[in-house]
Amino acid sequence: MKAANGWMKKTLASVVLASSAVAASSAMAADYVIDTKGAHASINFQVQHLGYSWLLGRFNNFSGNFSYDPQDVAASSINVTIDTTSVDSNHAERDKHLRSGDFLEVDKYPEAKFVSKRISDIDDNGEEFDIVGDLTLHGVTKEITIEVDKVGEGKDPWGGYRVGFEGETEIRMSDFGITKDLGPASQVVELKLHIEGIKQ
Repeated sequence: MKAANGWMKKTLASVVLASSAVAASSAMAADYVIDTKGAHASINFQVQHLGYSWLLGRFNNFSGNFSYDPQDVAASSINVTIDTTSVDSNHAERDKHLRSGDFLEVDKYPEAKFVSKRISDIDDNGEEFDIVGDLTLHGVTKEITIEVDKVGEGKDPWGGYRVGFEGETEIRMSDFGITKDLGPASQVVELKLHIEGIKQ
């Protein structure tokens, strides 16, 4: 009976220690708000124009937040909402066309959203990884993968704490119900993302 009691005490002790370790790991996670107010974040895109050059643009207005734990990157997450009416390719007439039914159809779909589902392919240092999540654009939701590199983290001059990342991915317009034919070279849009978050 004593042996059984001793075994139970050791088992309970192990469970408590394991729970404490999990709690300590979870405590390392922090919530961040993307610093769009200070313009320290951007969502940029580029698409080939007829295969001869590149059309460059960005979305000026978006918001989001993320949870990040450098000790457990796989437990991190991100949520971003994009104002599609803010599309900006530095050409007023073209932007009007991009907002029309041929492309973003912003009157019907004024927002796009990305919600992460999991983090994968994390390197040994936890500074390169893939974010897999759902992108909702033009009323269609598709799973995409964003390749991410950590830029850095640390204290800022105003008493806060920040962390920043850059990422890129490609999407096909037809996958999101945008069927305007601009030629075979112009079907894929490259997205380049820069995200700086302020710790809450």
